Amino acid sequence: MNSSFTVRFTAGDEGAWEITQVQPVIGDSLAPAARLAVSEGPVPAKLGVWTLAGTTSNVRYANRVEVTALRARQAGLDRPEATRAALIPVRKSDAWWALAQDERRDILEEQSRHTAIGMDYLPQIARRLHHSRDLGEPFDFLTWFEFVPEHEAAFDALLVRLHATPEWTYVEREVDIRLTRVA
Repeated sequence: MNSSFTVRFTAGDEGAWEITQVQPVIGDSLAPAARLAVSEGPVPAKLGVWTLAGTTSNVRYANRVEVTALRARQAGLDRPEATRAALIPVRKSDAWWALAQDERRDILEEQSRHTAIGMDYLPQIARRLHHSRDLGEPFDFLTWFEFVPEHEAAFDALLVRLHATPEWTYVEREVDIRLTRVA
């Protein structure tokens, strides 16, 4: 199992990723910028238009069968051919956080089938979830996705399916940030 570490996403004039779109899905957007720098570990945040931080963590809602299946099919990040990416920051409502963990699990997996939907797009779309809520960040989760250009339509289909689930009735802010690797 991977150890926990902090990841910072800094929008500005520097970074290996060109920002091609910043689109609000629900709620307020983020300011536009030219590039996105992604830094891992105990690195101070660079100055930029905005910086979002999150930590990797243990899997919180998936059961053992789901975790095993995800690990068996998940592609790694930083594949040279995966020149497209998306950063999707999400903040859920107070009503979501007022639920007990088993109630959130029921909505996430039993009703919405979040992991099963995601499995339909593996290994073409790699992803890593970052938790931000306990860091005092403006979003609860930052999900980083990477894929080859030919799989962008599949990524869009993944988002459509997830947005149609009961889980998304608890989302109060979401931004879709699309990127192309330039360095």
